[in-house]
Amino acid sequence: MKRVHLLFIGAGPMAEAIFAGVLQHRPEMAITVSNNKDTNRLEQLKNHYNIETTSNWKETVTEVDVIVLACPPSAHPDVLEQLHPLLKKDQLIVTVAAGIGPSSLEAALPKGTATAWLMPNTSADVGKSMSIYAFGEDVTEEHKKVFTSIASAIGHAQELTEEQVHNLTAVTGSAPAFLYYFVEALEQAATSYGITSEQARKLVIEMVIGSAAMLEKYRDPKGLRANVTSPGGATAAGIASLDENGFTDSLMKAIHATNKRAKELGSS
Repeated sequence: MKRVHLLFIGAGPMAEAIFAGVLQHRPEMAITVSNNKDTNRLEQLKNHYNIETTSNWKETVTEVDVIVLACPPSAHPDVLEQLHPLLKKDQLIVTVAAGIGPSSLEAALPKGTATAWLMPNTSADVGKSMSIYAFGEDVTEEHKKVFTSIASAIGHAQELTEEQVHNLTAVTGSAPAFLYYFVEALEQAATSYGITSEQARKLVIEMVIGSAAMLEKYRDPKGLRANVTSPGGATAAGIASLDENGFTDSLMKAIHATNKRAKELGSS
């Protein structure tokens, strides 16, 4: 069986998280990473992971099977324009940029190009990403097999429609930042009662880790919340305060704002 060769255009943290997962779980795949602006970064990655690197992806693009666009949304138009005349039949083009779905890739690339959109989150760094993805019209079963091997190397993955990926990127991709922001706020609350920031961080982070473990085991957030919330008790008072101050409404607004901005970035 032919060895699958992946080219990453972009060498940022998300690219690293993905290819690190691939190297660990799919060692039969070959990896080349490119970055034309930071050769020091490429040297560090090459030494750490024993992968191939290049500062000029155009010299390598015809030799690979899968091209992962791990560059910012704003860089996509230029990269896609350069890719257009270089692509070979049966290559799979995957973007991990917010707001840029398969239809956008198809519009910029030769007719019949196989495209896919993978939206992981930063938990890919620890193999725990909840990724969502969508395929373009010309993806074959072999393409899908290779793609799912890549996606599963960094955690769980769920296929959706392109529009659903647009709308749910905020939930799976950006919401970890909302959780970390919540943790920061709890740390501030804890320090207001006279403990050090180090103590507050340990208390809050261990609480979140334990709560996540309960979610992983029982898969029932409503039930778990009810178990902690005795009627008329202290936790119930806190939940009531969150409701009175528009907790759910604020979160919904944050999700809508995230989706709106992602679509703007994808179309700019």
